[in-house]
Formats: sequence, C-alpha cells, structure tokens
Amino acid sequence: MSTGELLSIEPVELKFPFELKKQISCSLQLSNKTDSYVAFKVKTTNPKKYCVRPNTGVVLPRSTCDVIVTMQAQKEAPQDMQCRDKFLLQSVRVNDGITAKDINAEMFNKDAGHVVEECKLRVVYVSPPQPPSPVAEGSEEGSSPRGSVSENGNVNGAEFATAARSLADRPELQDKSLEAKALISRLTEEKNSAIQQNSKLRQELELLRREGSKNRSGGVSFVFVIFIGLLGIILGYLMKRT
Repeated sequence: MSTGELLSIEPVELKFPFELKKQISCSLQLSNKTDSYVAFKVKTTNPKKYCVRPNTGVVLPRSTCDVIVTMQAQKEAPQDMQCRDKFLLQSVRVNDGITAKDINAEMFNKDAGHVVEECKLRVVYVSPPQPPSPVAEGSEEGSSPRGSVSENGNVNGAEFATAARSLADRPELQDKSLEAKALISRLTEEKNSAIQQNSKLRQELELLRREGSKNRSGGVSFVFVIFIGLLGIILGYLMKRT
C-alpha cells in the first residue's frame, strides 16, 4: 500500500496472472484520506497495451474509488516473464463539487503552481492459479480406491480404461479370468446336459404311462371274455336241466 497525503493506493504493484492470447485485469483501490475533493489521473508508459477505467476521476472526501486496469491479449510471452511497463498515478486537491467531466490536464500541471502528488506503480507478471487436484469423493486414508459412477450407473470411461490396462499388466489376474471363463463354460455344458436328460426322462415316463394304459385295457377285455364264457356254461347247464 502507498500512503500519500491525499490518497492511499492499494496495491502498489499491478499483478497480472499472465496467459497468452487472453485479456487480463487487475484493480486498484484509491482511498481519499482528506476532507477535500481529490482528482486523480492515471498514466502509463505503454498506453496501447493497457486500458484504464476510469483513467481520470474524483474521489469524494473519506471515500474510495476502484480503478480497473486491463492488459490486452498478448501473442508472445516476455523474456524471463519480466515486464518494464510502469504506471503513474497523479492526485491533486480540487474545489468541492467538481466532477470527472470538469477534470483537465491543467489541474495536474506543476508549473502552474498546483501541488500534485505522484505515485509510481510497477507491473508484475505472475503464474496463473492452478486448478485444485481432483480428489475422489468419499475417499479416506487406508480405504481401497473406488471408481466413480455416474447417476445412470455407468462407470467413468477413463477409470474403466485404466482398470483394463492394469488387468493387462498383471498376468495372474488374466489367469484367474481364464479360469473363471472355463468354469462358467463347464457349468453351462452341465446345465444343458441336465436339461436334455430331464427331457429324455419325461419322454420315457410318457411312453411307460401309455403302455400301462394299453395293458389295463387288455386285461379288462380278457376278464370280460372269461365272464361271457362262464355265463354261457351256466346257461347251457340250466337249459339241459329244463
């Protein structure tokens, strides 16, 4: 922070998180420490590279004003990430009631007898903030890693590919997988064989049932013949007696 007699300026270094082909902005806060109106003006050594809003203005007594400095998108990074650009912020007491429209260059002319307070500001390039490392939700120290599952129940594709590569790198897991496949195949064959035997047993049972029905029908006919024969013998005996 720069503390002058008129304005306190924070910060005194314009820090830009430098990225190629991207506009970057930072802000200054001007605080009027007096009971007077204070006009300010912002200059830079490289006006084509920066946009300052507002570049002139009035800070009311005991109040603050924010200034936004925007650096235009850069096509090349400076050597060693060092910047030689500088800003100059000038401030001067003015009459009460003056607005930004009333500010002119003559107000900041020292040769005209005006007391102008000046503060030089450096430009510093810093590395852009890095995104936080992704952490698996619900993971705890000592717990086994779990693949993330989407709301519709599908496993994350990247984690599935990682698991597949891990399986390919571990022969013992491949052997267990082959054993499991062989066991499944053998159980499937035994199941199909059992189904076939069950069907064959049903067919034989149906055949035996049909043969039993025929035998029962044949037995009834034989008894009927014997009965008729006995009845004929009895009738013949009765007829002889009569």
